[in-house]
Amino acid sequence: MKVIYANGNVAECPAEEELHILRHSAAHIMAQAIKRLFPEAIFAYGPANEKGFYYDVDLGERKLSEEDLQAIENEMRKIVKENIPIKPSILPREEAIALMESRGEKYKVEHIGDLPDDAEISFYTQGDYIDMCTGPHICYTKALKAFKVTAQSGAYWKNDKNNKMLTRIKGIAFRTQDELENYLKLLEEAEKRDHRRIGKEMGLFMLCDEAPGFPFFLPKGMKLKNALIDYWREIHTRENYVEVQTPLIMNRHLWETSGHWDHYKDNMYSTTIDEETFCVKPMNCPGGVMVYRSQPHSYRDLPLRVGELGMVHRHELKGALHGLFRVRCFTQDDAHIFMRREQITDEIVSVVHLINEVYEKFGFKYFIELSTRPEDSMGSDEDWEAATNGLKNALETLSLPYTINEGDGAFYGPKIDFHLEDSLGRTWQCGTIQLDFQMPINFELEYVDEKGEKQRPIMIHRVCFGSIERFIGILTEHFAGKFPAWLAPTQAKVLLVSEKCSEYGEKVYEALRKAGIRCELDNRNEKIGYMIREAQVVDRVPYMLIIGLKEAEEGTVSVRNRDTAQTETMSLESFIEKITKETRERI
Repeated sequence: MKVIYANGNVAECPAEEELHILRHSAAHIMAQAIKRLFPEAIFAYGPANEKGFYYDVDLGERKLSEEDLQAIENEMRKIVKENIPIKPSILPREEAIALMESRGEKYKVEHIGDLPDDAEISFYTQGDYIDMCTGPHICYTKALKAFKVTAQSGAYWKNDKNNKMLTRIKGIAFRTQDELENYLKLLEEAEKRDHRRIGKEMGLFMLCDEAPGFPFFLPKGMKLKNALIDYWREIHTRENYVEVQTPLIMNRHLWETSGHWDHYKDNMYSTTIDEETFCVKPMNCPGGVMVYRSQPHSYRDLPLRVGELGMVHRHELKGALHGLFRVRCFTQDDAHIFMRREQITDEIVSVVHLINEVYEKFGFKYFIELSTRPEDSMGSDEDWEAATNGLKNALETLSLPYTINEGDGAFYGPKIDFHLEDSLGRTWQCGTIQLDFQMPINFELEYVDEKGEKQRPIMIHRVCFGSIERFIGILTEHFAGKFPAWLAPTQAKVLLVSEKCSEYGEKVYEALRKAGIRCELDNRNEKIGYMIREAQVVDRVPYMLIIGLKEAEEGTVSVRNRDTAQTETMSLESFIEKITKETRERI
């Protein structure tokens, strides 16, 4: 595919850039279509991204309908068919401003104001539409062959809630129609697996207008959550972690000392107690530091691995909230490890092994990013270099491949991020390991070494699940609600063929309960086929125990497997032994 650069040069596009350029060009073609249909439209930003493209547009008071989105897509197809040449040009700053002002593009004028004074501004023109852009772009509109306008949402200008809310119109584009159709099938499957829909069907959690971004976990959801937490506690006890709980609300001075107040206060909730400002914790780490500081430590105590399932609160914009994926309160499966410098590599290697074990348990693949020092960091160059090298050494000791994510570390230290790949090939950032030299300095943490001298410990912040709520959302979509038996909120459901079997059915149900199996009894006056379908398709129960007269007479159970739809007759004792083993071994 040939592309045209801002200087007018035409060249063959590098293969790895082709999709990005197609999507960027699609954003321009969509903007031209919008302008044709809605002449009053004023344009902000229109980039490509890894999922497609979008354009943020000021449409005044107009609200777009689904019919409007389809009309935009239809107009794009006309523009593509017209095969309009796309031509670049470069203007001095003042001429660029005058051009944009003449076309009423106030957001483009403001954007030019953010550029250096001596900047030359490049533009791309396609027919009656002109857009400010650095390019490159396709040479003719007809080169865009496979695309679709998909959705709209709100977006603040410059992502600042104090600015005007614009309309973000989204689309997708691919090299070929086959690639587009495959992606649309993936979207359709993802919609079927939407954790919000499945969560409602299975009765796992609820969201309501009275508590936006604050999820309610229902009885079945709590069973699922507790099964996950039981697993977390088991593996952390095995790895010699101690568990603590720190307060939800702590004095502002603590957050000033940690550095969170300066770097994170816009996302924190606060309140006044005894005429002083207190903050609802957005992170658990300052509390973990206070636990360490509460008593003296010797080098023999280190490494000290302190775990906490801590509820945290962070202010998210209302428009960004999304089921369990983006909430305002969630439980972090945190741990803070306090150690000597010479223990850094061993401890990071140990944490990586633990996180790997967790992800393998759920069938996730993953890739690793090493995020380096951001601009708004705290601490010395020497400490940052030592911390970054500590993470690199650990990854290289493990022979794990990783990519560098420049400038995306935490303000107090570099980090390793784990990006999961689910059953649909989507990626999620969950686990993280952050190496911190700064917080022990800020809080003056100490330990006594072999010579009786005071030393400063190093600190690791790490999570496996990340947010337990978000991880449950990911698992729900990964398994399409068909959780493995050890994790399922309802592991078995007893279904009665008729009232004549009710006495034996209740006996089976009670035996399961006494064995610690999460179970339900369905003794409604419904056809057995309906009850099986509801248990298998809606409730997604791993095992259905069908009880008829034959089973009652023989003292057996007919066990229907959710995943194979096969039924096997066995003794009740054999079934209890089977599911108990699956739960104990988490298989």
